[in-house]
Formats: sequence, C-alpha cells, structure tokens
Amino acid sequence: MLGYLLVGILLGPYSIDWLPNTPNTANLAEFGVVFLMFSIGLEFNLSKLRAIRRTAFRFGAAQVLSFITLTVMIAKSAGLPWAAGLAVGGALAMSSTAIVSKLLSEKLALQSEHGKQMIAVLLFQDLAVIPLLILMPSLAHGEMHSLLPLLLAIGKAALALSLLLFVGKQLMHPWFHWVASHKSSELFMLNVLLITLSLSWMTWRAGLSLALGAFLAGMLISETEYRYQVADDIKPFRDVLLGLFFVTIGMQLNLHMVWQHFLLIILMLPALIVSKTLLVFAIGRGMGNTAATALRTALGLAQAGEFGFVLLSQASALHLIADNPVQIILATMIVSMMSAPFLIQHSERIVRRFCRNEWNDRARELHDIARHGINANGHLIICGYGRSGQNLARLLESEQVSYIALDADPARVRDASAAGETVVFGDASRREVLHAAGLTRARGMVISFADHAASMQILRLVQELRPDLPVIVRTLDETDLDSLKQAGAMAVVPEVLEGSLMLASHALLLLGVPLSRVLKKLRTVREQRYGLLRGFFRGASDTDISESAQLRLLPILITDEAAAAHHSIEHTKLDELDVEVLVVRRHNIRGLDPQPHMQILPGDVLVLRGTAEHLTNAEARLLRG
Repeated sequence: MLGYLLVGILLGPYSIDWLPNTPNTANLAEFGVVFLMFSIGLEFNLSKLRAIRRTAFRFGAAQVLSFITLTVMIAKSAGLPWAAGLAVGGALAMSSTAIVSKLLSEKLALQSEHGKQMIAVLLFQDLAVIPLLILMPSLAHGEMHSLLPLLLAIGKAALALSLLLFVGKQLMHPWFHWVASHKSSELFMLNVLLITLSLSWMTWRAGLSLALGAFLAGMLISETEYRYQVADDIKPFRDVLLGLFFVTIGMQLNLHMVWQHFLLIILMLPALIVSKTLLVFAIGRGMGNTAATALRTALGLAQAGEFGFVLLSQASALHLIADNPVQIILATMIVSMMSAPFLIQHSERIVRRFCRNEWNDRARELHDIARHGINANGHLIICGYGRSGQNLARLLESEQVSYIALDADPARVRDASAAGETVVFGDASRREVLHAAGLTRARGMVISFADHAASMQILRLVQELRPDLPVIVRTLDETDLDSLKQAGAMAVVPEVLEGSLMLASHALLLLGVPLSRVLKKLRTVREQRYGLLRGFFRGASDTDISESAQLRLLPILITDEAAAAHHSIEHTKLDELDVEVLVVRRHNIRGLDPQPHMQILPGDVLVLRGTAEHLTNAEARLLRG
C-alpha cells in the first residue's frame, strides 16, 4: 500500500506528471474499494452482521458525532465559522475502509473482538457520509433548509437496503446453484461480477456508496456454499484495482504545498492521530471494552479515510474551506493514511506498553502455560478444548500420551483445570504461547476447532517455527481442504464427511448388510480420502498382528547437513528398509505419492511410513548416511 501511495505521489500531476488526475482514473480506482468491500462482505454473513449492528450504530455514531463536535469547538475557538468546522470534522472523522480492512484481513483479525468493532464503525462511517453530503449545501448557503431532503434520502436508503437484504437472500442461492450447474468457470465469474456491480449500482442510485452495495453482495453470497470459490475468483480484480486506488490517492498530494506548510502539517498529523485515538479509546472503554481491546480499536481507526476526500472535495467546491487549508488538510489526511500500516502492525507492542493489565495478563498466561509445558517432551499440543478437544484428550489419557491443551475461553479453562485436566488459557495463534507450550519439543499438534482463519494463522506460525511438526486440522467440510494443506497441515479431517460415514454405517447395518462389508466399505472410503491412513485400517476379520509390526508415520526435516540432501528419493534406497516416502512437503506445498526421481532439498519434510524399527534405520540413513 505504501508503495502504491509513493508511486502516485511521484508520478502524479504535482510531481513528474506522468499520470493524469482525471475523473475516469478516479472512477476506475474506486472499483478497487468496491471489490475489497465485496471480499469483506464474504467474511460477514447476515447473522454476523446482526451481531455487530448495535456496535455499528452505538460505537460508530458516538465516534463520528463526538469528533465532529470536537472539531466545531476548535473552529469556533479559533474564530472560524462553525460550518467550516463541521465540514472539516466530518472529513477527518472518517477512517480508511480500504486500508483497515485489508490489514485486518492479512493479519487474520477480522473475526477478533477489535476487528469486528473496527468493521462496525467503518460501516457506520460509510453510511454517515450520505447525510453529511446532503447537509453541506445548506451549510454553504448559511442557513439550514428543510430537513425533507435528508429524511427522503434516509428513507430511500433504508428501503433499498431492506430490499437488497431480504429479497436478495431468497434469490442468491438458487441463482448461483443454477449458474454452477452449467460447470462453466467463465459464466460463474461473469455472474460474480454482475452481482457485485449491480448491487453497487443499486446502492449508488439510492444515494449510498458503491462500496456499501458491494459489501451487501458479498454478505449475501457468503450465505451460499460458493463463498470460497467466489473469494478466489475475485481476488485478482480486487488486488489490481485496489492498487490503482491507492495510486490515485497519492496523486492528489501537492508536494510543493506540503513543503511550504511542512511545519504545520507535522503539527497537524500527530494532533489528528492522537485525538482520534484518545476519542475512540474513551468511547470503547465507555462501552465496556477492556483497555487492550479499546486501544487496538483506536489505533486501527486513527487515520483519515478515502470517504473523507469526497467530503473535503465537496466542502472545497462549495467554498466552505479555502484552497490553501484544503491542501494542508489533504496532505495531513494522506500522510495519516500512510502511517496506518505502521500503527496497526505495531499495535500489539503499543498495547503491551500502555496497558499494564494486558501485560500482566499476558505474563500470567505465559507463566501458566510454561509451568505445564516446561517438563513436557514428546507431547501433543491440542489447540482448542471444546467437545472435540476434550474427547481427544480422554483418548490420549487412555493411551497414556502426554498433551497440553490451549483454549481461549476462561470459564472453560477454569472448570477443566479444577477437574484436574491439563488445559491452560492461551491463544494458540500467538508465537509466544506456542513457545511456552513446548512447540520445539512436541511430537505433534491437533487444531480441534473449525475456525479457518485461526487455523491458517497457527499453521503459518508452525511452518515458521517447527516446519517438521505434523499438524492435524479439524474443519466443518471440505471447502477449506486445499488451503489448509497448502498452509502446512499434514491431514485435514472434515466433520461432515466423518458424520456422514457414521450415518451410512449405521444405516447399512440396519438394512442387514454384514458388519465385515460395512467396515470394508468405510476402510475403502477413508483410504481414498485420507492419504496418510492408507494401509492403516484393518477389517474385523483380519488377523491381529503385534504392535511392533504396526505401520507408523515419522516426519523428518531435511537439513543442509543431512546425507539425503540434494539426492533423489530413489538414491536413498529406503525401499530396502521396507520404508515408504508417503509425503514430501516443500515450501508449504504438500505432495502425496512422490516419484522416485524427485530430488530431496534442504528444508523438505519427508513423511515416512513403516514399522518403528525400520523408521529408526531410515532416519539414520537420511540424516547421517
């Protein structure tokens, strides 16, 4: 984002002048925000929107109105017209939907408490732009005209939103089902674009923003089973056009004006960021948020926003603000947007610095985890201690396998700990928590909750800290299977598939199918679905074999010093040891059934299958020759 902004500044009309600042360029760039908001809408279905609506109207209204009031008071004390203060306050009260949404998405924080509050406030700000744009002409005439245009605009907007939400929900699923039935990727992509741009146009015609319509389109599609396919298809459009949007923002900065008023801009920039941060922090605390959550939300909303440029442009056209102040305010807004990635990126460090309770809570949390994990060796880390995690823990205990369970629900942890179970409070998506849980000494990890974003964050950290650690991930269905495997999951267990297999087995037994045939059918389906389990399932009629002869799995990280590095799989002659190379994972790319001529590179993780004795010999051959 910073790169795009700098390109716009350097190549724009106020510098080299290679890029013309024309309305057509700005209109094209606005589609970047449209597709970004569409992607954000895919993360928020209707139930999630209902959950944040109160936050949007309470928190959002308090933030916008209080900042406008503050700006009007400052303008009056400086002897400026209150109308100018209201126009400037409205422009500066906005935060960047494009920047904040993209950064939250990249940090996998959209579903966090502070992430949901930021999105709620940003949605309200998008709605608040409309009445502010309607009020400005009245302010320019020096008197408030009838409120009828404002009430009509609000009524029209409410009617449009209601129709889109309730009628669109009924039509979206059958429409996409019909489109998908034609099995044409081009037709599917064209319909995604049609839905996105059509709803954006409808909200624009209703007096709302294009971005709001795109958000609603994404939210309606998120109610269907095609949301992940749509998210993948729309990503190239979003990224390219969003880049153009940031270029056009940079093009508006007049470097000559910035140089002339450099000291004033340097003073205004911290004043804007600090005042918005303190104001949002105070509102967050007043709404009952913890100091840490309130500060994270405040830092994320401290910058100016793209809709502020729209308000500032209209205020300038109506002569509510003179040209020189407009350029100074514009420069301050753009520089504040450039500072946003740094503020959000380092928000955790700032929170720990200023929120003593957060520091104490984190220190106490890590101490509790480390106390359980300091003596653990060769254990399993269970991420999530819900029903699946608890059932897994009981099975591990019956086999006398040591484990450490991490859960972010304090009530559940308190009750389970009181019952003597090995569970501690901790967020498994944080680096220091995994370290404290003994990640470097663990034999494996299971992510027992079906949260795709959190699972992806945990897998990213594991790949960075312990790429050889086998990780098993639970998911609701097979929708996220490919992305989880690419992120480094050794195996993905879809809940829906296992549930359907159990239903099928009971139904077949009820219909009189022999048990041996049912078990054989289940074994066949699982072998086809789970590559790691091929050869592991035995039928009820199979003869029993000793434990020492049972096949096992062993992941091995190939280092630079390993004897097998830069040699082919065939060269290692593991087949002589009755050991099979089942999987090779390289740069988060997982390949089943690797070919004998495939070269082994440093950093590869080889998953071997064989008996315990044979695996020991194979490990020695791969690493020491």
